[in-house]
Parts: sequence; structure tokens; C-alpha cells
Amino acid sequence: MIDTLFLPLALAFIMFSLGLSLRVADFRAVLGDWRALGVGLVAQVFLLPLVALAIGLGLGLSPTMLLGLVILAACPGGVSSAFLTHLARGNTALSLVMTTISSLLAALTLPLVINLLMLWQAGDLPAGALFRPGDMPLGKLLAGVLLVTTLPVVVGMLLRLRAGLIGERGEAWVSRLATGFFIAIVVVTFISHRQTIVAGLPEVGAATVLLNVVAMLGGALLAWAAGLARRETIAISLECGLQNAGMGIFVAISLFRQAELAVPSVVYALTMNLGALAFLYFVRRQRAGGLALP
Repeated sequence: MIDTLFLPLALAFIMFSLGLSLRVADFRAVLGDWRALGVGLVAQVFLLPLVALAIGLGLGLSPTMLLGLVILAACPGGVSSAFLTHLARGNTALSLVMTTISSLLAALTLPLVINLLMLWQAGDLPAGALFRPGDMPLGKLLAGVLLVTTLPVVVGMLLRLRAGLIGERGEAWVSRLATGFFIAIVVVTFISHRQTIVAGLPEVGAATVLLNVVAMLGGALLAWAAGLARRETIAISLECGLQNAGMGIFVAISLFRQAELAVPSVVYALTMNLGALAFLYFVRRQRAGGLALP
């Protein structure tokens, strides 16, 4: 009930609240300048799995935990990244576009990354053991992106065009309620998977924390090296640090039928949100102090 009803509805409401703060011009600006989008997608889709592999090997993870960590890193960006980008005063439209495109690319990139790692680990695999693009639930993935992300954002943007339907005061209340829903999602995620989290922390806790820190810091540094502005840097950093852990869990349990493979994704679902909240606190303090983010 919680995973199938509360979480999708809560995420959809959060996306609706974001729509109230967005304009069509925000998305035109993102699609009109492909530099930020290109840097973000390269970092998230191609570099992040390599970072996860390096961390897993460096920390000596077992083959199963290593595969689980790389599966997580190869998943698209998490829906909550756009909301946290909004709270951090980043480019929310860029975050939403990155989440959508990385979700679509995952149908091809996720099987590719998984197969390459499995071939490297085993040296050789029978044809039946390979993970094919057709194994990805593309219809379910597209429906999830549409219903939980795109449609609520569009509804919020349409209501914003008719400002009299909600108004600034109503928008402020919606934003506060969305923040409450986000906090509830973090708490519910921990309560629902607390046994797996506690059991998996000794082996993969350090790896997930390190992956989260390196992903956000690396995303920020790449954006800085590309000469991007503060708002784009924040969006790319959070988009790299927040992964769709739910998809990682689905791949592990439903496709591989190995619950142990899901441990890194379950643990990361907690550590990534804690890391993102720490990043949000840092950015807000930095902004209040008048300091510049790379």
C-alpha cells in the first residue's frame, strides 16, 4: 500500500508544486542551450557507473554488492531531485529534463552497463544470462514518468497561468505541504526498509555514502569546469547524487530475482536523501553568507 499508493501520490503532489513555480520559458531556455544538459547527462549516465565501479573495487565489495551498487548508479535520476533543486534555488527545469531523458535512456544504458560488468566478473556468460533491453519494463517506465512527473508539472504550470485559481498565498501553502510530503517519503522509506538498511550498512554503508558525496561533488566540479552558472551547477550536482533507487530495487528483485542485489539500492535510498539535505543546508547557508558556488 505504501509503495504502490502513498509514494507515487506524494511524489506527484511534489511535482505539482514544482509546476506552480515554472514557466514554459524555463524549459525553452534549457532546450535552447544544450551545454548544461549535455554536461549533466554525461556525468549521470556515463561517468556515475564508472565511479560506482571504482568505489566498489576500492572498498573490496563482494561481487554481488558490487553489481548491486553499479546497477544503482546506472539507474536514472530520482524524481525528488527536481524538488530539492527547487529548494536549493537551482534550475528546476534542467533537473526535470535530465530526469526525463535519463529515464528514457535507461532502457538501453542500464542493460549495457549491467552486461559489461557481468561479463567482466564472470569472464563469459551463457546467452540466457544476459540482461537485454527488452527485459526493461519500458511501458511501465514511461507511464511512471508521465503520471508521476510530467502530468503533475503540466497541471501546476497551467494553474499558474490562471493565477487567480491559486494565488501566491495558496502557492506558499502548497510548497509547505510538498516539503512535508518529502520529509514523510524519507521517513516512510526508512521505516519500510529498515531491516534491509540496518543489515546492509556494515558492508555497503560506506560505499553508498562515498558514491553520493563523489557524485554530487563531481557533478558540481564538471559544471564549474564547463563554465555553467550557479543554478545549473546545483541542478547537475543534485541530479547526479539522487538516483532512482526504486528502479534499482525492481531490477534486482523482479528481473534478477536476487534480494541481496537490492541492498545497495535500499541503503542508498536513505543515504542519498541525507546527503542531499546536507547539500541543501550548505547551499542555503552559502547563499545567506553571500559566497559563490563554483
